[in-house]
Amino acid sequence: MTQHTPKSPLRRFLYENGLSLVITTMVLLTLGGQTLTGWHDYNDELKQMHLPELGLGKYVRSGHWVEATFENWESEFLQMALYVVLTVKLRQKGSAESKKLDEAEEVDREPDPSKPDAPGPVKQGGIVLWLYQYSLSIAFFVLFLCAFALHAQGGMEVYNIEQQANGEPTVSYWGYLGTSRFWFESLQNWQSEFLSIVSIVVLSIWLRQKGSPESKPVDASYSETGK
Repeated sequence: MTQHTPKSPLRRFLYENGLSLVITTMVLLTLGGQTLTGWHDYNDELKQMHLPELGLGKYVRSGHWVEATFENWESEFLQMALYVVLTVKLRQKGSAESKKLDEAEEVDREPDPSKPDAPGPVKQGGIVLWLYQYSLSIAFFVLFLCAFALHAQGGMEVYNIEQQANGEPTVSYWGYLGTSRFWFESLQNWQSEFLSIVSIVVLSIWLRQKGSPESKPVDASYSETGK
């Protein structure tokens, strides 16, 4: 069945970018909700420590907001980075998320610089092409490291405020990285992301979602591997 792209420029833009637009909207709405609820929750904590409350503007620059936000982003970027890298070589029989067991895949072919619509790095070749070939995983790992560093920075600020309120010594950035609290926050998020990966990999062996590129065709056998 052929899909017909809308002719109106606005409708065409929405049609061609609907997935990213809807998910970005969901990110912004949930981030806004997290900010408002986190603001009230943190002010309750500050009151219990007999510290002044924060206005919303100060809250979004506080360690509490930074920690809460980037603690989650960190795990998401790690999940995607590892998923992109691991699916290059590893297989799962019957999964829609795996490459086929014995057949060559289109994504494995060598880039062709003679294609008229080939991206600039492909035509340029050399180190630029090498970086471009692995740019997706590189980008995710860089984003993970940035979120990891910001999670630690925000967590350190919150931790030190609590330490001061309790008359305990504060820690440096590197000192906070050595605390069990930081690693508990990280590992509890990492394991949930790894669980989501194994869930889609394994469940797509037997379960279907008609029309989704993340599912095999409804009539595909359980042993059929790949999209």
